[in-house]
Order: sequence, then C-alpha cells, then structure tokens
Amino acid sequence: MNFFLLCLVLFYGSCSVSGQLFFKHAMSEQVNSPPSRRLLDLAAGVLVMTVGFFTWLGLLHRFDLSFLYPFEGLDRVLLALGAWLFLREKVTADLWIGVILICVGTTFVSAS
Repeated sequence: MNFFLLCLVLFYGSCSVSGQLFFKHAMSEQVNSPPSRRLLDLAAGVLVMTVGFFTWLGLLHRFDLSFLYPFEGLDRVLLALGAWLFLREKVTADLWIGVILICVGTTFVSAS
C-alpha cells in the first residue's frame, strides 16, 4: 500500500464520518438551530457523503474489494472520535477498547 492510497482511504472515511456528524447535528433535538441551519447541515451531509461515495467508487476501480473492505472498520473509529470531539458525546472506556481492537484487526487484515 502506498501513501496516496492511504490518503484516499482516509479521505473516504472522513467524508463518511463528516456526513454522519452533519446528519446527527441536523436531527438533534437539543440543538436550538433555526430550520434553515438544519437544512444546511443536511445538505452538507449529503454533499460530503456523495464525495465520499465517488471516492469509494474510484478506489474500487483500482483495488480489490477484499483489500479495501477492512478499512471500512476505520469509519467506526473516526465516528467515535468525531462524536466525542464535535458532538461532545460521552465515550466510555469499553468503547475505546473496542476502537483499539478494530484498529488492530484492520491492520492484520489489510497486511494479509
């Protein structure tokens, strides 16, 4: 795996996670945002997930699915980090242990 591939995979994961974070922010009842802001968050979520989708298609064109699919596990890691950093969600020690296990598993599978 080269550096460019790693950057593309991380970019795809970032787009996917960003979209989910935008959707959660738009749908949250605790946020006292005007409807126009919620609509903007929804549109931003759709936009970044669309970019991520086309990035994934480009990756699938060049690489085997069995090679790329383990990197999908990194989405969960990035999502837990994003929810903790941007949405101020409480993340337990058990979740962090799970995140570490996902990272280790992804490393093993992608190295094979």
